[in-house]
Amino acid sequence: MKTTDEIYQEMKALFCEKSGASLREGGDMALRLYTAAAQLYTLWAQADFLEKQAFPQTAAGEYLDRHAQSRGLTRMPAATAAGTLTFSRKEAAQTATEIPKGCVCATLGGVQFATTETGWILSGETAADVPAAALREGAAGNAAAGSVVQMLQPPAGVVGCTNESAFSGGRDEESDESLRSRLLNSYRKLPNGANAAYYETQVLDIPGVAAVEVTPKARGLGTVDIVVAGTDGVPDSALLQTVQDTLDSQREICVDIQVKAPSTQAVDVTVYLQAQEGYDLSEVSARVSTALNGYFSGTLLGAGVLRARLGNLVYNVPGVANYNLVKPAADVTPAAGVLPVAGTLTVGAM
Repeated sequence: MKTTDEIYQEMKALFCEKSGASLREGGDMALRLYTAAAQLYTLWAQADFLEKQAFPQTAAGEYLDRHAQSRGLTRMPAATAAGTLTFSRKEAAQTATEIPKGCVCATLGGVQFATTETGWILSGETAADVPAAALREGAAGNAAAGSVVQMLQPPAGVVGCTNESAFSGGRDEESDESLRSRLLNSYRKLPNGANAAYYETQVLDIPGVAAVEVTPKARGLGTVDIVVAGTDGVPDSALLQTVQDTLDSQREICVDIQVKAPSTQAVDVTVYLQAQEGYDLSEVSARVSTALNGYFSGTLLGAGVLRARLGNLVYNVPGVANYNLVKPAADVTPAAGVLPVAGTLTVGAM
């Protein structure tokens, strides 16, 4: 698209050609022509923008959402990671110690979590578990076990906090690229009430589902097996039952549908880092660990683990100057119905 200056130069040349007169820069006519050129540029930019939003292949943001709605699709919202924080005292006390709702703890990388209800370290005990959630939505809130180590304002008598199990379930809002892919697939694979595309569309619209694989005739004629992955990986029984009930209410007569959790394949990741000047290596390593744990979500069902994506993820963590990805040594492409999950995660110094 031409710039305002380029449009102005063309208009000036045309004016001089048609009028036979020269145009004095800074004069009244030059200013008028430049103003007209600026207006033409604005109209041109608006027309270019509208042309892109008119087609799902190039639309973005709310315009892409509208295209998706015409196909019965909605953008998957962001979700907040949840888990449990363990608070501890140095010695048991004779009275209970209150852990207030909203008590904030954090990882070395600065990811913060807050208790979602009031907890108590009972008299005679030294520790208590309290439900908590990340303060911000998104995959950044997924934290490996043992990575929460700091309290912003420790309750009286409490000396430590940690998470003995991972915080999970955090998910970023679906990107334009992901929504666009689903939207275009809805045209390529038209659901007809019985084919795999139909089941995929129905299941992906259920909150908590990240990915699905459909196998028609899995157990013979009239059978359909559906493998479901949740936002944080292997789905719980409640989500599987929700999917089963939804499909049973809409299935064709004499069709036997079985909803299953995926098998898992552990993927070990080993990466060595060099921190940028001014960054603490331990803090950068903690951020990288959080990012890598967040990568292993249900969206990997049917997609596999690519070294290029792992490397890009690591390199884009603030403070990373260089890295060496040792494991996995090659891309991981699991069999159908198998979900890659995080195995042993090793983050060290180069």
